[in-house]
Amino acid sequence: MRAGLTVLGVVIGIAAVTTMVSLGQSASALVQGQFRALGTNMILVFPGHRNREGLQQAIVTLTARDAEAIAKDCPSVLATSPVIGTSGQVIYGSSNFSPREIEGVGEDFPIVRNWPTQKGEFFSERDINSANKVCVIGATIVAKLFQTVNPIGETLRIKNIPFRVVGVMQKKGANMVGQDQDNLVLLPYTTVRKRLQGSEFDNVGAIMVSARSMNAMADAQLEVDQLLSERHRIQPGQARDYVVQNTTEIANIFGAVTGTLTLMLASIAGISLVVGGVGIMNIMLVSVTERTREIGIRMAVGARSTDILRQFLVEAVLLSCIGGMIGFLLGVGASIGLVTMINSFTTGTKWTHEVSITAGCVAFAFAAAVGVFFGYYPARRASRLDPIEALRYE
Repeated sequence: MRAGLTVLGVVIGIAAVTTMVSLGQSASALVQGQFRALGTNMILVFPGHRNREGLQQAIVTLTARDAEAIAKDCPSVLATSPVIGTSGQVIYGSSNFSPREIEGVGEDFPIVRNWPTQKGEFFSERDINSANKVCVIGATIVAKLFQTVNPIGETLRIKNIPFRVVGVMQKKGANMVGQDQDNLVLLPYTTVRKRLQGSEFDNVGAIMVSARSMNAMADAQLEVDQLLSERHRIQPGQARDYVVQNTTEIANIFGAVTGTLTLMLASIAGISLVVGGVGIMNIMLVSVTERTREIGIRMAVGARSTDILRQFLVEAVLLSCIGGMIGFLLGVGASIGLVTMINSFTTGTKWTHEVSITAGCVAFAFAAAVGVFFGYYPARRASRLDPIEALRYE
């Protein structure tokens, strides 16, 4: 019982460190996964803003021709897609539904978002040029309106305009804030502009850009910025009428935040390891006092001071390492249990079970170091006892 109480502090410390680090890695993996789901090495270009009478107003200057120029003239760019958002009800037969998103996009949208179709096909460049009345829908729209009916070739109505369904996107599920990514309808951006908005202008709400690789993200962002500056005639020192955002930078910021929080929580939990080490030292000091006569007998039959030192030091390290192993197993179980509980209460993207083997190894090594550090003084005290006085000790 005394040995169990001795290692309890180390068990709690190692379990806390393992749990906190594993939860931090799970949160980081969730954030990184959500940004990867946005698309393949994606860069976003938004219209700029200007202050007018204290109000922020968007500067509508991005055009579909900008997107075409980026795809054509930027070597580090793989594909682009203009984006025009709209809203409305979707009607099929006697059923109607209001999607979360109705977006006009380009033919390379599946490449940019790394989001292929599950059924049918995506609309083509010819559909874009002709502003054809075709659409691609998400899995939620299929469940709400078509149910068991194959939607390919069926006709939807948006604002009393018929659209033929040519494809269904692969199911993505909810994002980390609980928004259903499959609750959308995709149309050619020219169709949205001309038929749903009745506009003859070439402006778009945003441009999605996909870099050729993760390593090319910085080059692609620089090329896009330089090209748009030339096309929009931005003079040196003049404010840009657009904003270029690199999703990798945002993901790295979130990763740094979660990493810092994980380190902070692990450091706080690590304090209990020091407390556990103090407990080991106190119990070992009591053990030296209780076993003084045993130490005297061992020395009387030939044990050296180094033998006594080694004996008590090994006992301290063994207690600490046993506590470390138990604590690591408890920490893994606690992290899995907490992730399961979090997933049961959330409707968004589920957390993954990330068990930090590295944290376990570091914690185990730290536990052994605690045993050596806090066990050395009691062991040294035992090894320096006078054999004659030790034999007389009652």
